[in-house]
Amino acid sequence: MDTPPATELTVAAVQATPVPGDVAHNAAVAARLVGQAADAGARLVVLPELFLCAYHPPTLHEDPVATDLPAAATGEIDDGRLDALRSAARDSGSVVVVGASVRHADGRRTCSAVVVDRVGDAVAAYDKQLLWGPEENALFTPGTTGATLLVDDWRLGLGICYDGCFPEHGRAAADDGAHGYLAPSGYVVGSAHRRDVYYAARALDNTMYVVFANSVGGDADWSFNGGAAVYDPEGRPVGRAPDEGESVVVATLDPTELARVRAAHTMLRDRRELGGRRILTAR
Repeated sequence: MDTPPATELTVAAVQATPVPGDVAHNAAVAARLVGQAADAGARLVVLPELFLCAYHPPTLHEDPVATDLPAAATGEIDDGRLDALRSAARDSGSVVVVGASVRHADGRRTCSAVVVDRVGDAVAAYDKQLLWGPEENALFTPGTTGATLLVDDWRLGLGICYDGCFPEHGRAAADDGAHGYLAPSGYVVGSAHRRDVYYAARALDNTMYVVFANSVGGDADWSFNGGAAVYDPEGRPVGRAPDEGESVVVATLDPTELARVRAAHTMLRDRRELGGRRILTAR
């Protein structure tokens, strides 16, 4: 965990408004935003939770066939609706992380992070482990394992929205040697305080970069609040989008800064197992 990557990595955190149930349209929007991010120098692009189908539980309940991406037993996804996004990743030389509803070969439906690599291959790389509220628990099966994505010598833990509200999820990524944490998310209007605290805290807790993407806008019942951001290893935003409107936040992950922070703040090395607790009664 104390060995930084050899080179910088420029990343993008995206916020945009997908159309509920229209995977092909949303993939085309994602492709456009990947191109915009790549033009600004990004080689890794993170888009919001469930972006390919939109985070809209009524639509996900009503039409699972149209909203789900089918995954093989290996996790590979071969779906023509992703062609524009595959081409954008291939043409720009970018790795893309984007949220989707995935139907696995064994019948499970998961809220997943799909990775589209630089040759255009797509895979369901991580299934959300900590489902939020009755809507998600009615729709999805929780994932059972974490995942670390390797991009240009950077080790990047994958989390989805509510995962990042649990300190142990980010710590599990750090324990696997992560230099950063990618968080496709869906925070609704009214949750900006929690949105801004959780991911800054995960960055500082684990002295790692955090890339947070979020949807923005939507209908009155499911309206999202943007605020896409990249946080440095001390939890400071090095780039943040406003709470409204489409935006692409581009920032560079710096291995020298990562090493400096980890030398100054040694929580990862100092952590140890804590003993049991005494109960004291005050008089």
